[in-house]
Parts: sequence; C-alpha cells; structure tokens
Amino acid sequence: MDGHIFTEITLLICLAAAVALIMRALKQPLIIGHIITGLIVGPSVLGWVRSPETVSLMGEFGIALLLFIVGLGLNPKIIREVGKVSLLTGLGQVLFTVFFALILTRALGYSTVESVYISVALAFSSTIIILKLLSDKKEQHKLYGKISIGFLLVQDVIATFALVMASAMGRGGLSYHELGALALKGVVVGAVIFAISHLVLKPMTSFLSRSQEMLFLFAIAWGFGIGTLFYELGFSLEVGALLAGVALANLAYAQEVASRLKPLRDFFLVVFFIALGSRLNLDNFTSYVNPALMLSVLVLVGNPIIVMSIMGTLGYTKKNSFKAGLAVAQISEFSLIFLLLGQRGGQISESIVTLVTLVAIITIAVSAYMITYSDNLYKFLEKHLSLFERRKRLSEHETPRSFDAILFGYKKGGSEFVRVFKSIAKRYVVIDYDPDITEELERKQIPFLYGDATDLEMLEEVDLSKTRLIVSLLSDHTSNISILKHVEQVNQQAVVVCHANTAQEAAELYGLGASYVMMPVYIGSEKISSFIKKNGFSKTEFKHHRDKHIEYLRAHYETTSVGE
Repeated sequence: MDGHIFTEITLLICLAAAVALIMRALKQPLIIGHIITGLIVGPSVLGWVRSPETVSLMGEFGIALLLFIVGLGLNPKIIREVGKVSLLTGLGQVLFTVFFALILTRALGYSTVESVYISVALAFSSTIIILKLLSDKKEQHKLYGKISIGFLLVQDVIATFALVMASAMGRGGLSYHELGALALKGVVVGAVIFAISHLVLKPMTSFLSRSQEMLFLFAIAWGFGIGTLFYELGFSLEVGALLAGVALANLAYAQEVASRLKPLRDFFLVVFFIALGSRLNLDNFTSYVNPALMLSVLVLVGNPIIVMSIMGTLGYTKKNSFKAGLAVAQISEFSLIFLLLGQRGGQISESIVTLVTLVAIITIAVSAYMITYSDNLYKFLEKHLSLFERRKRLSEHETPRSFDAILFGYKKGGSEFVRVFKSIAKRYVVIDYDPDITEELERKQIPFLYGDATDLEMLEEVDLSKTRLIVSLLSDHTSNISILKHVEQVNQQAVVVCHANTAQEAAELYGLGASYVMMPVYIGSEKISSFIKKNGFSKTEFKHHRDKHIEYLRAHYETTSVGE
C-alpha cells in the first residue's frame, strides 16, 4: 500500500471500525478486534503498515493519555485505601512468577540467561489492556478494580527498572552509582512536580478553569510534558504520565479534564492496539507452540493463583481476589520491549522474542475473555475458591444473625447512621468487604460482618426476614440492585435506602422497590440519618419522602420513568 501517511492511517481506522462491528455483532471484546486488525495489516497478512514508527507514535499518545486520566482519579485517599495491598501484591506476584517461571524454563532446556529473560517477561502484566477492559465494564472504581490498578502500577515501576537494566546490560552493565542516581532523580523530580501542583497550579484554579479551551490545552501540555520529562530522565513514559495526573488529582477541575480527554484517549488507544497487533509476526510460530502453551498456562492460571493467595492472606474476599487475579493473566507490552533490548544487546536470540510474542498473543486474547466474562467465570468456579479466602475474622467476631437495621458500607457516611442506631437503641450490624474498614469497626467496637453485598450466600446467611431498615451506602449500582432483589424475595416490609450516582440509577432503584434513594445533589447521609432519628422506621413516612424525591427527579432531570 503506497501513498500519504494520512491515507494509511485512514485505511487502518476504517478496517478497525469494520472489524469492531463484527466483534460487536458477535458480542466479543473490541480490544481483540483491534489486535486482529493489527495482525491483518501487519507483515504476516496484508503488509499495509509502511510507517510503523508513525503508527507506534500515535499509540504512545494513547498510552500517555490513558495513564494521565488514571492519575487524575488517583487522589491520596484512594492511594491510602489500596496502597498496602497493591504494594504487597505487586511485589509478591512478580517475585513468585519469576521463581516458578525459572523452574519451568530451565526444565524446558533454556539456558540460564534465556530463562531469566523469559521469566522476567512473564512477570509483567499489561496495565493498558486491563485499564481498557475495566473501563469498558465500568469497574475501575470497584475495590478489586482499584487494587488491580494499584498493583499493575507497582509492576510498571519494577518494569521500568528492568528495562533500564536490560538496556545497560547491552552497554556492559549499570553501576550501583548510576542506579542510585536514577532513583534520586525520580524522587527529586516527583517532589518538584507535586510542589508546583500545590503551590502554583492550585492558586491558579480559577484562572485555568475560566476557559474550557485553555483548560484542555493546559491539561494536554502538562500530561505530555511530565511524561516526556520522565522519559528523557530514563524512566518510562507511563510512569511520568501517571504522576502528572496524580499531581492534579486534588484540584477542582480534575474530573472536568478527565471527561474532556477521554474521547481523544479512546481514538489513540485504538491505534495503539492496532500497532501492537501489527508487530506480531506469525512466521515460524508453529515450532514454538508447545513451549508457548506451557508458558501461557503459567501466566493464565499461575499468576491469578499467586494474586489470590496473597490477597486471601491479607483478608480479602475470594470474589475480589479472583477478579483482581485475572488482571495478571496476560503479559505486557513491557515484556516484548524488555526482550527486544536483550536481543539488541546480544543476551538472547530472536527465537526467544518469537516464543514470548506467541505467549503474548495467547494470553492477551484469552485473558480479555476471562476478564470480560469474569462474573460468569466466578460463578462457575466459586465453590472451588474458598481456599483463597481467610474466614478467621468472621469467626472471631460473632454477631447476632437478626437485626433491626443493616448498613452496607461504612466509609461514605456510615458513622452518621451508626450514631443514629445507637441513639435509638436499635440492634444493627455493618457489612463491609474492605479489611481496613472492618479493622476500624473492630477498634471502635461496632458490630460488623465481613462480606460482599453481591455474594448471595452472605445475604442468605444474614437473616433479613425480620430486618426493618436496610441502608446501602455503596456507590456500586450492581450491588444495590442485588440487595433490592434479595430483599424483595425475603422481606417486602423492610425499608430499603440506597445510594445512586445519577437520576437514571435512582429511577431503576425505585423501580426495583427502593423506599428511598440518596443522591449527593439532593440529600446526604446526615439528612437521611436525622430523618430516621425523627421518624423511626416508618414505611409510611419514607413513602411520603419517596414521592417528594420522585417529583424532584422528574422536575430536575426529566426522568419520567421514575417509580413506574
């Protein structure tokens, strides 16, 4: 295919759209379609990509935008929430994967150097792919999603140093002095960036947000600029772009910036996955099938088991551990870059790169399906996953199984409800799946159960048949639907108060029988808890306020289906 680069990119996008339509009709993950598009236009089939550097560069923009937007959502509260488990899981998974992969590769007959390179490559998972899949499922803000993002970013930091080491090996090695200087540069530059954000950008909030065009341009300049700075200092573009977003996360316009950048991100990410597929050469792959399948099984099965074991030990539910474990069931684009550096430095042969490229194709394709259909997969395997869940805390903290009131979630406004329940002397319990929250509840001697609202077994274990009030402070819409459906079956007389993020969510919850739906713009935890203190658990009073809220939603959001 000859012609201008614009023509080349246009043809790639048109083909990607056609393949995406087919994938959507077949109800398959679009990311697989983008990679298939890359394979079609790559050297193995049509050979349309005549400007691979340009296509790869456009893909780099997508990576930078994706990590920048992720950083905008990682305020210090979220980092504190999942920082410990992310660090322990990220480090533990890399170490154990390298250990087991070394044993397997040596058994397959590879040399020590080749085994080290293959093992390290298998330890890294694709942050880009997982973030895209989590975003498609709208689960990046769930607990397991935040933990997954956290330990994948820990992996990215480790991968950055692995890339530095591989590059240095090709030049004869890297001294401890050079390694220490690199780490010091990262700390100093990071501190300067956060200082600028706090001392310069925060006071400029009003000025920057006055013009949407100015805010958009500033955000792109800041994200790309910091990403480029870190790249030039010897770190990865991903780490720099992420840090650029985190530095702005506490500013008032962070979410506005994120929403405006998402369409641009989506376009460049499509190009990134096309570029990834186009680099996968299928020539002579048949001779590597058997070792590639064995290594793929290690990644697809072994890596999730490692993560589930670590998270289970830390006290997380088997469901959160399982879904987070699927995030490491493929290898990263870092892995291929790492091996290419080893090949250029003469450490490994092209055959090793070809082998791991085949592993990448297999694991990326299979893991995309595993994550997309993770809920169905979990239901199928649930009875076999109890090994990865620590139940000691539940048995240590016995609570009655019949309550006047049950509170799902504690972090967002839970203390207000607990205060009310105590003041009116009602028997209550708090149900939460975050180990840090349950530790806080235990310290405060607040009755609690450790569980997930979407876990039917847990809901059946708690006797809701006599409960008069159920309050869910969970922001996850699926969890609230699960609670309402269960209550409808066992106790239709109970008052059920839920939380919704949008008028559409509120409409659906009311349609499922919610007595009242809290929305941040309408009423908060403090007001509804005061209402309970004044009126008790009267369903008649809740119905009166429900009717008022429905009228409010109809008037302000034009949601005519509310309550129907």
